[in-house]
Formats: sequence, structure tokens, C-alpha cells
Amino acid sequence: MLTEVDIRRVARNLLVEHGQDAVTLRAIARELGITAPALYRYYKSLDALLEALRSEFCADLAAELSTDIAALPEDGVVRFFAICKGFRRWALAHTAEFTLVFASPGVGKAETIRRFGEPFARIFLGAAAHVLATYDVVAPPADVIPPGLHDDLVDFQTELLAALSDAEPSLSAEKIDLGVTYLMIQVWARLYGHVTLEVFGNYPIPLSNPEILFDAMLTDLGATAGLL
Repeated sequence: MLTEVDIRRVARNLLVEHGQDAVTLRAIARELGITAPALYRYYKSLDALLEALRSEFCADLAAELSTDIAALPEDGVVRFFAICKGFRRWALAHTAEFTLVFASPGVGKAETIRRFGEPFARIFLGAAAHVLATYDVVAPPADVIPPGLHDDLVDFQTELLAALSDAEPSLSAEKIDLGVTYLMIQVWARLYGHVTLEVFGNYPIPLSNPEILFDAMLTDLGATAGLL
């Protein structure tokens, strides 16, 4: 009997082996030995199927990161940097999945990092919340934040505070000021930027060992935030 798991398995194989353009209802149906219209009993559209795949990949990533940090000490900084390294490792090992989740603007309507209830976001923000609750983080003062970002950061600050408080109930709301909000956006931008450049081979110079540059970036982030 055909199941949604069977459909996603075939779709994932097509994605990994041939790229996102190869993932069509017709191709999936052909692999399963059914007609394309039969798939509409399980997914109302190709976009709905891709969204289900995206959620599945996020869960896979979260499970891998959970395993990575399970044996680590209860130290927010140690766990946060382990998560950053695990994110890079997963992205390089699963480039097709990474592309669908993090580099396909047509898939899903909300940015992945803002899907606060999803497994990957919970792990990422949970570690960040523990850092903020247990360390004196050095964040940019409000007067150095570009004025044009102020309103956007204020809007995001409310969402971020709710998500971080859920992850770490002991976290004081006073610690999530505009500077911390700005810092977290910068951390994600640099982490995501480095990983994306490496996944797509777009570093401006050839690097024999890109991991060295990635680790240096993490060290710089930690030092800037007063964590190292």
C-alpha cells in the first residue's frame, strides 16, 4: 500500500540524484508505478510535497545535532559552537537537502530560521538562550546600530524574546535588548553565509581547507561577543 513515506522517499532520491528540477509529480509517479493524479490524494500540489520534504530534512538535521551535543557538557558556548559545526558538516554532506531547505526561495513562505517551533530552530535558539542566560554577552550598543535597521530589529525582538524565553525560562527579558537582537542576526548571517559559500563553491579564492576559515570565523564571533 502506497504511503506518504514512500512518496517522500522517491522524491528525496530524485532530489539528491538529479536536483530539484527533477522532482516533479510525473517523475515521482513514474518511479512508483502510478499515475500522477493519484498523488493528489496525498499532497495537494508539488509545493506541498516539497514543503513536507523541507520539514523532514529539518527534522533530520535536528536529530543529527541532538546526537552531536548529547555527550557534551551543559555549557551553552560549547554546545552552541558544536551546533554551528554540525550545521556545516550536515550541509556539506547533504547539499541537495541543504539547498532545498536553506537556499530555495520558492519553498515555504517563512524563513527557516524564523520557524521557531521547528526542531532545528529549537536546538539553535535553545543553545543561544542558554548562552545568554549564563554568560555576560557583549552586544553592540544601540547607538552603533544603523538607524535604518531599528524598526526591523524592534519587530523581530518581540518574536525572538518569546522564542528564547520558551527555550530557556530562566532567561531575563532584559538580556534581549536591541543590541543582542542585532548580534544574533549578525551571527546567523555570518554562519549561514560561510556555509552557503562553501556548499556552492563560491569562496572568492581557492581554499585547500575551508574548515580553517570557518573555525576562525567562529572564534571571531565568540571573541566579539565576549565568550572566548
